[in-house]
Amino acid sequence: MIDSGEKRINVSVKAGLILLALIYAVALFAEFIAPYNYREQTRQEPSAPATTIRFVDASGTFPLRPFIYRSRLTNAREVEYTEDTNRAYSIEFFVRGASYDLLWLVRTDVHLFGVADPEGDMPPQIHLLGTDQLGRDRFSRLLIATRFSLLVSPAGTILACLIGVIFGAVSGYSRKSIDAVMMSVADTVIALPTLILILAARAAFPLELPPWRAATLLISIFALTGWAEMARLARGEVVTVKNLEFITAARALGAGGSRILSAHVLPNVAGPLLVQATLILPAFFLAEVALSFLGVGLQEPEPSLGNMLTSASDLTQLAYHPVLLLSPAVVIFVFVFATRLLSRGRRTSLV
Repeated sequence: MIDSGEKRINVSVKAGLILLALIYAVALFAEFIAPYNYREQTRQEPSAPATTIRFVDASGTFPLRPFIYRSRLTNAREVEYTEDTNRAYSIEFFVRGASYDLLWLVRTDVHLFGVADPEGDMPPQIHLLGTDQLGRDRFSRLLIATRFSLLVSPAGTILACLIGVIFGAVSGYSRKSIDAVMMSVADTVIALPTLILILAARAAFPLELPPWRAATLLISIFALTGWAEMARLARGEVVTVKNLEFITAARALGAGGSRILSAHVLPNVAGPLLVQATLILPAFFLAEVALSFLGVGLQEPEPSLGNMLTSASDLTQLAYHPVLLLSPAVVIFVFVFATRLLSRGRRTSLV
C-alpha cells in the first residue's frame, strides 16, 4: 500500500507536471489563442482597460453568447474610456483574423475567440488585459512573451546539466590529482558573479539582436555559467558510489571506466541530479526575465516577460491598471511554483 507521504509526493509531482504542461501548451498555441497579432497597434485605444465581458443585456435578458460593448477614449488626458451601449457585439469562437503559422507549419488565420460582426462592419476588439501605450493587445503579447522564456531557460538548463554531469562524473571517477584540478575549475566558476558575467557577455554583442540570435546567445551564456554547481554535485555522488560493491564487481568483470560510469554509476545517482536540474531551471528562467527587464535581453517590438514588466515601473500607468500591468508576474509565479512542486516531490522521495 502507498502511505500518505508517498501520496503527497505523487500529488506534488503530478500538480507540477500538469501546470508545466498547461504553460507549454499555451505557449505552443499562442498565436491561435491570442485574438490579435502581438505587433498590431490600435492608436485609438492606448492604455485601454480590460474589456468588460457581459452576460446580461440592458433589458435584463441573457443572450445566447456573452458580448461586449465598444469602448471609446473620452478623456485622453486622464485616459478614461466610456462604453457605447447602443449596440452589443457577441464573442465568438474560431474567428478569422491575422494570419500566422500554427506550430510553425500550417498557415492559417483562425483564432480561438474574438468579436465578429455579421453585418461586415469593423467590430470592436476584445482586450482581456487591456492595451499598452501603443494600443497593442496585452493578452496577445503575454502569450507570445512566455514562449521565449520557456525556450531559453530549459535549453540552457539541459546544456548546463549535460556539461556539469559529464565534468563532475569524470572528476569524481579520476585520480585525486585530476579531481583536485577539475574541481578547482568548477569552484572558480561558482565564485564568479554570474549576473555580472551575463551582462558583460551580452554587452559584447549588438543591442538589437533577432530573437533566434538572442535566444542562442542567452542559452550559451546560461550553459557556460551554470554548469559548475551541477558538476560539484555529480562529483560528490560519483565519489560516494564508485567504491560500492556492485562497482567493484563490474571492474572485476572487466568493465571499462566509461562503461561503469554510464551503465552503473550515473543511473544510481540520477535522483539528486534531477532535483538539482529542477532548481536550476527556475533560476535560469528568472535570469532571462531579469535581463529583459534591464533592457539587455529580447528587444522591442518582440515581447518578453521582462520587457512587459518594465511597463509596470511606469507609475503613471501602474496607477490606472496595476493588476493588468503585473500579469507577467503571475506567469512567472506559476512557472516557478510548478518547478518547485516538481523539485519538492523529487527531493522528498529521496529522503
